[in-house]
Amino acid sequence: QVQLVESGGGLVQPGGSLRLSCTASGLIFNNYVMNWYRQAPGKERELVATISSAGGSTDYTDSVKGRFTISRDNRKNTVDLQMNSLKPEDTAVYYCNARFTTQNFWGQGTQVTVSS
Repeated sequence: QVQLVESGGGLVQPGGSLRLSCTASGLIFNNYVMNWYRQAPGKERELVATISSAGGSTDYTDSVKGRFTISRDNRKNTVDLQMNSLKPEDTAVYYCNARFTTQNFWGQGTQVTVSS
């Protein structure tokens, strides 16, 4: 049974930082491209950051470039999202996603709220 468990969300003031973590189990982690998505109220889920299976390649949506960093540890089956200089528009539920060929798994999500 595949499980993706996110942690690290919370309430932070604008300009602050948070680090999200996702721990995977039940899969061969280093086969999977790992992604972080987010969904704000009333909006579609959007891809925020992606990292290749070996960790050598990353990509980000334009709105977070230079502020967010995705990383992974294939020994620990974890993928992290370091979020700096947070803005109110970053408020959303953040989801961890694992993708390999036709296989596509999701975590339950963790709330990030950026507010003063």
